[in-house]
Amino acid sequence: MQKKIIMIRIVENKLACFILISLFALVGCNTDETQVVATFDNLVFEDNFDVDGAPDPSKWTFDLGTGEAEGLNGWGNDELQYYTNRPENIKVENGYLLITAMEEDFQGSSYTSARIKTQGLFQQRYGRFEARIRLPFGQGYWPAFWMLGDDNNGADVWPQIGEIDIMENTGDAPTEIFGSIHGPQYSGGESISKSLELLNTRVDSEFHVYGIEWGPDYINFYVDGELYNQLTPDDVIDETNGEGEWVFNDREFYMLINLAVGGNLPGPPNANTVFPQTMLIDYVRVYQE
Repeated sequence: MQKKIIMIRIVENKLACFILISLFALVGCNTDETQVVATFDNLVFEDNFDVDGAPDPSKWTFDLGTGEAEGLNGWGNDELQYYTNRPENIKVENGYLLITAMEEDFQGSSYTSARIKTQGLFQQRYGRFEARIRLPFGQGYWPAFWMLGDDNNGADVWPQIGEIDIMENTGDAPTEIFGSIHGPQYSGGESISKSLELLNTRVDSEFHVYGIEWGPDYINFYVDGELYNQLTPDDVIDETNGEGEWVFNDREFYMLINLAVGGNLPGPPNANTVFPQTMLIDYVRVYQE
């Protein structure tokens, strides 16, 4: 299960351009490394949030509460919110999924929000996973679009099942997003992560498309179709002890979308944080080759 402590964040300038050398490979003009890129054009999952009301129950289910029932109080990150399925916190309206964080006393928590997932409804190994999202702004907000490996065999637990964070943001940094992976020997505060500084735009004032392309032995991270990071099995090996296992070829993964409040990464809200605020999701799409 998810258990981030402190995210390792490395800011790198956007790759300036790419030279297409084959259907499956790109070379950045400011790097010597070959970038593996697959062609995923077969749409297999789509939610455009066209029907007002609750999220489509054939596609989404809820995580509820504080994580205490799962043995993860604060969802493993000392988060402050109580997740609900109330329309005050989550609903589909006017073509968008709205996840709203509120400051209120509820079931012993000071904040409420929502978290949905496709676990048991849609799971896939490899493909392109993307969502068009506009985020909130303010200290203490922690929105995420991410994936977890299926653990229905009961034998493996996090981080052995793997975690792919397609997009995360801390609300005090409206021009920065980051993508990460978690697995054995590189989880929590030791996750492998990279952030991207957006130019001439913000995550709270405009929608952006956050996505990955995931294939055997690689995961590519994109914002608005621009590749900003690639991770491979070589990246998870610790140079000191040689440990690190690539667990992203082993199983299907399911998607999650949530808006957390507080936690070890962003810290708590402050006096300037505005409530309520809403994370808007325009669509979620998944492709295969």
